[in-house]
Amino acid sequence: MSRNRKYILDLSDLQYKQIRLPFKKKILHFLLWFSVSLVLAAIYGTFIENMFGSPKEKLLSQQVENLKLQYTLIGKELDNSIAALNSFRLSDDSRYRPILDMDSVPESYRRAGFGGVDRYSDLKGFLNSDLLIEFKSKIDEIKVRATVQKESFSSIAEMSAEWKREMDHFPGISPVSVNFRLGDGYRWRTIHPVLGTPRMHNGQDFEVPYGTEVYATGDGKVIESGWNTGGFGNCIVIDHGYGLQTVYGHLSDIKIANGQNVKRGDLIGISGSSGLSSGPHLHYQVEQFGTHKNPVNFFNSDVSVEEYKDMIQAFESKSKLR
Repeated sequence: MSRNRKYILDLSDLQYKQIRLPFKKKILHFLLWFSVSLVLAAIYGTFIENMFGSPKEKLLSQQVENLKLQYTLIGKELDNSIAALNSFRLSDDSRYRPILDMDSVPESYRRAGFGGVDRYSDLKGFLNSDLLIEFKSKIDEIKVRATVQKESFSSIAEMSAEWKREMDHFPGISPVSVNFRLGDGYRWRTIHPVLGTPRMHNGQDFEVPYGTEVYATGDGKVIESGWNTGGFGNCIVIDHGYGLQTVYGHLSDIKIANGQNVKRGDLIGISGSSGLSSGPHLHYQVEQFGTHKNPVNFFNSDVSVEEYKDMIQAFESKSKLR
């Protein structure tokens, strides 16, 4: 017998006869079978989805995890940026500004313009509002700190350039080589070597022979170059700015003209004994805001002859590059 066919015993003639269902019953049986299959499939699908999740949910879940990782990395980058700005601030306050005698930037000014209770109210009410507000706050802090630090470094650069200019103009070297002895210094002289009367000696003499090279002791502008009627003979006066002037007297030759700009280490004259002088020497004066100062307090006489020579050569090379 075929497995797909069903038979029944007919007692009237004692024969097996095939059972044939009406067409309607066949349709009902098919619909019943199809419905049960759908229900079983739905139950099975729901069970699998609850246990393991759908492919779409897995994809979305992976994307969410990737976004969380990116947010974490961005947060670390923001923290690193803030730490770098704090490092700049420490260098600013503890190194550059103290050296240049500048006041520190107040912390209240560095933090002005960010924060506040209602500043991020438009970011509230979202699923990740706390994270959005945290990131936006850090970004605002970086913007403000970077702007303030840029302004601070700009002012430091300006002050540094001005400080360098002031140092270049400062009369900070000996006008002649240090191998020559110092002569009469800054003091009251009871007898002038030429006039024979008491007189204040407002400078420092250097016991140099005729023909000794005389150098500018700092950057500046020549405001006098020629014969001096006050007794200095052939004389040069350089205005260094910042209230400082230097005088070089009793020269035998002048190498620069009035109104000329000079650099420290430039050759400006040759020593001699012109004017009220009892012998060859260089008279050197330093004036600050019109007041005579002791010149030996403005230069270091402890350098060796070779060091002084190297220093002059370095100044000459620097002057040529300009």
